[in-house]
Amino acid sequence: MQAIKTFSGPVSVLDRSDVDTDQIMPKQFLKRVQRTGFGEFLFHDWAKEPGWDLPKNPILVAGRNFGCGSSREHAPWGLQDYGFKAVIAPSFADIFASNCTKIGLLPIALSEQEVRELMQLDPTQPVEIDLEHQQVRFGDAVASFQIDPQTKHRLLNGLDDIALTLQQEEAIAAYERERERRGPVTTAL
Repeated sequence: MQAIKTFSGPVSVLDRSDVDTDQIMPKQFLKRVQRTGFGEFLFHDWAKEPGWDLPKNPILVAGRNFGCGSSREHAPWGLQDYGFKAVIAPSFADIFASNCTKIGLLPIALSEQEVRELMQLDPTQPVEIDLEHQQVRFGDAVASFQIDPQTKHRLLNGLDDIALTLQQEEAIAAYERERERRGPVTTAL
């Protein structure tokens, strides 16, 4: 997983609330277990609507309750594969937000007013996200956001669940050497 510190770029706007994971990544595309290749199916049904336009920018700004519905991991995979590094909304479904942070996609909750201001920016104006200082900067505005300290540490250091576990490799090996084993010995061959 890539570490996140700061990045900037223009935003893509999805001015819809209660966007559920089936709208983000419809069920018919959940047949793969790899994390790549899902971007082309992002918002599949909506992409067929006349006038649909969702530029491939690093930041998606959306309405409240983004990522509600089922807990499918494919929704964050698709968003990241499409090119998004962060999603900014007034609120997120808890499981969706957790699934995002596990792959290095940053969910940022800002106030309704701040989200509306981001949605109304000139499409070419860059927005800067600074995870270390927990700020989103745009124009002359600075919006602060909250993030769990452990999650922030993992994202700043590019640590997924496996990398976190491997940090304890010596302790795990010592435990395995020293733990009591009951039953027949199967390693004597």
